[in-house]
Amino acid sequence: MNTPRIENGRASTSVRSPIIVNQLGPDIRAALADHWSRPLIIDHPADRAPWEVAPEADVLVTRPLAGWHKAPADWPFGLRWIQTASTGVDFFPAWLLEGPVVTVGRGISADPIAEYVLAAILGFEKRIHDIRPRSREQWKITPLGSLSGKTIGIAGFGAIGRAVVERVKPFGVNIRVLRRSAWPYVLPGIQPVDSIEQLVEVSDHLVLALPATTKTARLINADVLAHAKTSLHLINVARGRIINQSALLQALDEGKIAGATLDVTDPEPPPEGDPIYSHPKVVLTPHVSWTGGEDVKRLADKTLINLDAYAHGVPLADVFDTNLEY
Repeated sequence: MNTPRIENGRASTSVRSPIIVNQLGPDIRAALADHWSRPLIIDHPADRAPWEVAPEADVLVTRPLAGWHKAPADWPFGLRWIQTASTGVDFFPAWLLEGPVVTVGRGISADPIAEYVLAAILGFEKRIHDIRPRSREQWKITPLGSLSGKTIGIAGFGAIGRAVVERVKPFGVNIRVLRRSAWPYVLPGIQPVDSIEQLVEVSDHLVLALPATTKTARLINADVLAHAKTSLHLINVARGRIINQSALLQALDEGKIAGATLDVTDPEPPPEGDPIYSHPKVVLTPHVSWTGGEDVKRLADKTLINLDAYAHGVPLADVFDTNLEY
């Protein structure tokens, strides 16, 4: 059969079946092997650097792995297309994005991440772990919070932001959203804001769900946090470098904001002894919000749709845009 070459997001024809290096495990391998294009699948050994792929490979399916930053400048050899499981590509060397087409896993983890956000919000309001009595003396009535009437701020309104809205709306909350692009129409129950400062001024819970770019790096800093309500609970499910961690910890220590739930940090993981591990107002999790449910199936479905496009010589979906940086 004919196998295409990717040029400007579109496939053009070569003369053999696709050779795919798989770094995503047996379930993805099985899905790829079943594809009508009859690709040759090469499983990547776990003890090999992620960039050490077979030189004859056309396609790489991968995810954030340790070692990507060490990829040499002559990589990616003959690769024509890279499908990554993640939405962000900051684990790749920057120059890689000037080579083969890179398609991202946009939206595949929106549901489990939104569920994590809802759990973080309810956990903060209801304080389940804080109020558990461990003795008779600790048995007392402690007032709990409520979501009704609270304001949920969402920075970034892609698949994750929309999934969060679907889950918090039934609780009778006010929703404020900051997004990069103009609003094509007004969405019922959602009020747009023009700046991150405006968003922190009104938010009781602020969800960071925007891409990590040069424009969003350290978006949450001391100047922005100075605008925050003292009741603010900050939730980061995006990338660690969106927050200036020193400024965040200082704001928490000084009572300028109430708490933070962080599933991402910069660096990741934080170094041993970092105060983020033991801060009493921080709930820290090891970048796991994306897990759960049928994320592997959703990734397989997205990859197969793009493999269809690759084999038919049509544009791929969810191509990383080097100008937008996501």
